[in-house]
Amino acid sequence: MSLRPNILYLNSHDTGRYIQPYGHAVPTPTLQKLAEEGVLFRQAYCASPTCSPSRSALLTGQAPHSNGMLGLAHLGFALHDYRQHWLHTFRAAGYETTLIGLQHIATDPQVIGYDRIVPVPDFHASQVAPSVADFLSQQPKEPFYLEVGLEETHRDFFQPGETEDARYTLPPAPLPDAPEIRQDMAAFKASARNLDNGVKTVLETLETNGLADNTLVISTTDHGIAFPRMKCTLYDSGLGISLIMRGPGGFRGGRVIDALVSQVDLFPTLCELLEIERPAWLQGRSLMPLVREETEEVNPAIFGEITYHVAYDAQRAIRTHQWKYIRRFDDRDRPVLVNIDASPSKEYWLKDGWADKNIPSEQLYDLVFDPNEGNNLANDPRYSQVRDDLNRRLLAWMEATGDPLLQGPVPIPPGGVGLIQSPDDRDVGNRVKSIFDKENPQK
Repeated sequence: MSLRPNILYLNSHDTGRYIQPYGHAVPTPTLQKLAEEGVLFRQAYCASPTCSPSRSALLTGQAPHSNGMLGLAHLGFALHDYRQHWLHTFRAAGYETTLIGLQHIATDPQVIGYDRIVPVPDFHASQVAPSVADFLSQQPKEPFYLEVGLEETHRDFFQPGETEDARYTLPPAPLPDAPEIRQDMAAFKASARNLDNGVKTVLETLETNGLADNTLVISTTDHGIAFPRMKCTLYDSGLGISLIMRGPGGFRGGRVIDALVSQVDLFPTLCELLEIERPAWLQGRSLMPLVREETEEVNPAIFGEITYHVAYDAQRAIRTHQWKYIRRFDDRDRPVLVNIDASPSKEYWLKDGWADKNIPSEQLYDLVFDPNEGNNLANDPRYSQVRDDLNRRLLAWMEATGDPLLQGPVPIPPGGVGLIQSPDDRDVGNRVKSIFDKENPQK
């Protein structure tokens, strides 16, 4: 292509697939319009259901355990090499790189290497979107790479408005239909409304300034929503994410793709689309054969992992279209409570004994007949061959990608000593919160 397209990467926080284009009763008309104009991936998954590891995998095209981001950047984890961030590959191809908003893979965004970082008062859409609009209205040099990180829909949620009535709100599976959880989900819907309003400002400015036709918009999120058994879990409710792309190269027409895709596939996809040499470290597969309708699948399986969030929780998973296999690599047999955000929904589960629920060392789910992953088949002899095959494939992937868990427990990095918490704590401690506050001035 004579002029490479601009790249606008929009990343929301803790949104999963709980937006209108995925069929949920969470009105997001701007994102719905984006899906109707572009390509929506129905079976897209993050590489890790925790913030920094997820984003690192997307931006480097590697599993978190390969790129070094085994936990939160604010607790001492970092990339082995920030030059593996895709912005450096784009810059070598002539792109100017800009960050506006949240990035979450470094305590100091300057180490990442952007050409420009636009300061904002906080990372909510109401503050970030106007700054993005100003940037796009100043006739930026093309091609540009613009990274936009939005705080929504991270907790704390917004207060529900007139359009978010808890009485008529359905809690997300697998949570029960209880008043406290309905109210919690109504507040999530209010945050999603604010997210969508911010995206509207950005996309309308793109159109107004004549940039829409030659800009590839990538709209996604880091992982599942911040409810129990969702974020920070390897169930589909934790790994499943929205992924909508619109722009040059075939990302048009309101198409839906049902193939299994991982966020580690985005970097190789852009390399093929932009006709850029693929870096040697990439582990994903280009999605362009799917976009060109040359094949129905590029991944026979995708993988997920957790090592640290604010506490240690060593797990790995493999997912195919039919099966999910999750294996623990520590001896804990109960939920890691502190890794689940404080919320009315969490309190509802805690008061009914969630802290004492058993978590088996191996889990196997038939996703065709058990999509909510409630019936563990790992100890059923009828499925032992399936379990053993998936375990073998999981271990082979860990070996091929240099997973440190194969050598034993992963140590806390020097910067995280004293900050990593007990798995039985019920809320994030004040010292950890103070670290988060430095990254997000709103809190």
